[in-house]
Amino acid sequence: MRTSLNDIQQIDDYLLQYAGKTDRALFEARLILQPALQENLVWQQKTYDIIREHSRRRLKAEIESVHQHLFTEPAHISFRHKVLGIFLKK
Repeated sequence: MRTSLNDIQQIDDYLLQYAGKTDRALFEARLILQPALQENLVWQQKTYDIIREHSRRRLKAEIESVHQHLFTEPAHISFRHKVLGIFLKK
């Protein structure tokens, strides 16, 4: 069965906690009555989890790139010394 755009929107609102209490309660009732909707919710949550993990890895790689640039380039040696000085002071 093809997921309707309305179902996708309601799943998003539910997962992202945009729906109000009444809408959440109605949606949870639909989840009980419609196993296909429950399955779609599970797959949408897995999709969000994959996207979140990918974003974290990408951000971590970007931070590491900036770190390598700032701490290995000769042009940034004074910055490197200032930062290290903060953490090495006793």
